[in-house]
Amino acid sequence: MPEVKNNLSFITPTLPKPEYPLFIFLPGMDGTGQLYQRQANRLAKFFDIRCLSISPDDMSDWNSLAESAIALIKKELLLKQGNRNGKSPSSPSPRPPVYLCGESFGGCLALKLALEAPWLFGRLILVNPSSSFNQRPLLSWGIHFTQWMPEFFHSVSSLGLLPFLAALERMATSDRLALLEAMNSVPPRVVSWRLSLLRDFAVFGKDLRRLTQPMLILASRGDRLLPSIEEAKRLVNYLSHAQAIVLPHSGHACLLETDIYLDEIMQANHFLEEQLTKERC
Repeated sequence: MPEVKNNLSFITPTLPKPEYPLFIFLPGMDGTGQLYQRQANRLAKFFDIRCLSISPDDMSDWNSLAESAIALIKKELLLKQGNRNGKSPSSPSPRPPVYLCGESFGGCLALKLALEAPWLFGRLILVNPSSSFNQRPLLSWGIHFTQWMPEFFHSVSSLGLLPFLAALERMATSDRLALLEAMNSVPPRVVSWRLSLLRDFAVFGKDLRRLTQPMLILASRGDRLLPSIEEAKRLVNYLSHAQAIVLPHSGHACLLETDIYLDEIMQANHFLEEQLTKERC
């Protein structure tokens, strides 16, 4: 195991709203947390939004990532409680449920968080979760290849990988460039490490059955990287309160596509709490 550098923080993409429920994005393997602005702008009508940012040199294992993320979330909840009450956040008290949304790599982390601290999260959203990584054996080949990849070649290979990560024709130019920049921000050895985390990630049916929160699983039919539709069906079989939503034209990085709006998907599938829709729609 490499030397661990653990640097997690929250990005606040919209103005803080202490009175609103907390909505947390967990990013893909780039870990930047910088790719959710368009979704956050619309979700801000309902939520106080945070995006997890994982340092580009972070080489933590799953347990360390989960432990650090849970600590961050608990701290955020205490701060919100203190702000609402107008006093110092000295102890926890009843609070609105947290909405947790994990995309790709972040989908695996979301499952880890929910299993480690189920009481923290009221609702979960998984977007093309990478829990199906082992169903693509060729992807494991990249673990050894990227580890020794020269930096200059890393940028070229990222460009070549873009069509597999996203339906580029469905994205704005600015979002394509942002995705490429995010991919290039992670050094090859860290890419290799995070791929190895996906290779070793495993969550079993008996564990999934412990999750009772309402869960929405988005699966892109045009995902060229992972078998996301099959994985959504597998997860739904174990999760008693989950529903799978197929995005018929989308690619893996669907939240960057110009006609995919998470707030609309949540409303159309009655995934927002009734109080939120009554007060803010």
